[in-house]
Amino acid sequence: MLRVTRPGSDVRVKICGLRTVSDVDAAARAGAAYMGMVFFRRSPRHVDMDQARELALAAPPGLAKVALLVDPDDAELDAICDAVPLDMIQLHGAETPARVTAVRERMGLPVMKAVGLRTRADLAEVGQYAEVADQLLIDAKPAPGALPGGNGIGFDWSLLTGRSWPVPWMLAGGLTSDNVAEAVRMTGARQVDVSSGVESAPGVKDADLIAAFAAAVRS
Repeated sequence: MLRVTRPGSDVRVKICGLRTVSDVDAAARAGAAYMGMVFFRRSPRHVDMDQARELALAAPPGLAKVALLVDPDDAELDAICDAVPLDMIQLHGAETPARVTAVRERMGLPVMKAVGLRTRADLAEVGQYAEVADQLLIDAKPAPGALPGGNGIGFDWSLLTGRSWPVPWMLAGGLTSDNVAEAVRMTGARQVDVSSGVESAPGVKDADLIAAFAAAVRS
């Protein structure tokens, strides 16, 4: 069985929006620490529960299986967690801190909460979620009407310079092999998330781009 070989860098990589077993294989070969599966029908990366189960079962030891959900109700959470072996839930909607706490307690899994940044004022919201989530994902705040994530847009990384929170956090938003090393240098991120930045078309992962992204992180 394929096992994950970590990149030389101590920065952990999450490849999000996987849709095929070959995507899982490419993420594992690149040394990713996390694989993300998107349960959001408006996204070109959406997978149903049967697809997600196949992907999760294909994941080698050491590759954490993350379900990305947008404002899920309890019935959706129960159905997905019953069908798919998961290691973490990622909440990427407008979930309140109280809802994050409720999901953690109900599902018995670690919860990563995505928070969008555009201006310095948005940092206060990050701090609120740091009190209730197991991890944070700091992304660009989407424009009105846009998808909640996976839009390939960035934000001002200097907003994060010198920042820290009491839980691990992950940097997302417009990252590619061309800019991830600089993003890590500016923000001090020890974890990075990429989706559209390793695609040849919306929802279509490219194994060469995944490998290049991981290599850039190692640099």
